[in-house]
Amino acid sequence: MTLACAVLIAALAAKFAASAWLDILNMRAVRANGGAVPQAFSSFMDERTFERSCAYTIDKTKFGIFESACAAVFLAVVLWLEVLPRLFGFGTEIFGVSVWGQAFALIFVAVALSIPSLPFDLYSQFVIEREYGFNKGTFGLWVADQIKGLLVGVVLGAPILALIIWFSEEFKNTWWLWGFAAVSAFQVVMIVVYPRLILPLFNKLERLPDGDLRGRLMGVAKRGGFLADTIEVMDGSKRSTHSNAFFTGFGRFRRIVLFDTLVEQLEPAEIEAVLAHEIGHYKKGHIVKAMLVNFAAMFATFAFMGWLSSSLWFYEGFGFAQSQGFAPVLIMFSMFSGLFTFWLSPLLNAFSRRREYEADAFAAGVCPALELKSALRKLHKKNLGNMTPHPLYSAFYYSHPTLIEREAALDKLDANGKEPK
Repeated sequence: MTLACAVLIAALAAKFAASAWLDILNMRAVRANGGAVPQAFSSFMDERTFERSCAYTIDKTKFGIFESACAAVFLAVVLWLEVLPRLFGFGTEIFGVSVWGQAFALIFVAVALSIPSLPFDLYSQFVIEREYGFNKGTFGLWVADQIKGLLVGVVLGAPILALIIWFSEEFKNTWWLWGFAAVSAFQVVMIVVYPRLILPLFNKLERLPDGDLRGRLMGVAKRGGFLADTIEVMDGSKRSTHSNAFFTGFGRFRRIVLFDTLVEQLEPAEIEAVLAHEIGHYKKGHIVKAMLVNFAAMFATFAFMGWLSSSLWFYEGFGFAQSQGFAPVLIMFSMFSGLFTFWLSPLLNAFSRRREYEADAFAAGVCPALELKSALRKLHKKNLGNMTPHPLYSAFYYSHPTLIEREAALDKLDANGKEPK
């Protein structure tokens, strides 16, 4: 085993140990109440639902630890036995070594390595999620989703991979700059393309019918300064009872999308508050800021991959030949970069939670804060959300503040969504 492989396997072990420890801390925090509803939730949470939310969290966490352990062992074996260079070599034997052949070989490797995760996904959806009443999808729908996802991945992924590989062959020193520019442009185009062409492949979207709810939501959008192209309802219920709301696109392509489960679970005034929160993300510039951060991270990623592609130790350390060019770099980076970005999770989530507070404050200035609190409580209850996470666990994994934290922040605001001076 080379030193490079040993370092990655050690990183695998460290990440698994840290995540398992966080999971154990979180389960202890969930069990600490002994099934009794905490006083902070007693006004809206009954004992039976609270017990189910605790059980749901614990069941998911236990299964998650087992899945993570299996994934860590699998990746360690893949590294130790040099499976990746063998798989990629087999892929190029099938598809060739042209830029298109290498692109399809990369997709072949990604598909082959994703197969072991399928049983875990099946168990999560059709055992755990179904046991707690969330999963509404059929096995046939699940299979169709996998096939559609693969086809979309090939149609969209192969051209951009082929282009980056071509850059790496034609511009030996600056290919990563061209690759960064191409992927950045691709992501911007996808903001428009995804909701119009790709999302409808998986879900049915219909215009929210004229009536009281549509009028109220359009009124909220107008008060919030968000002129949407349309409001649509998505049939999320065909897969799950979990609910959500979001908006997509930009400029004249903007549209608001509501899960049908959200419309069913909340009162019109509560849906108004949820929509106001989503508009808050737009008005506070969170979407643009997130894109800029993403572009900065992607620039650093391509610069790092550019350095790796010129480093002989990298190829020798993982069993590749340097003549194979950029493809091995992308394989290794896509599979193992998470071992290191995991440790940045608390910082990234801290920024995300700050944006959620700002969106809540904006919503409180457009709609009564009481309605947003009511909506958050219902959504936590309906989704059996973890009401008492361990602070370290939430710091690592929660992109949103906990319910208690959000309510405490909302209680400090006046009718304009500002903190009194």
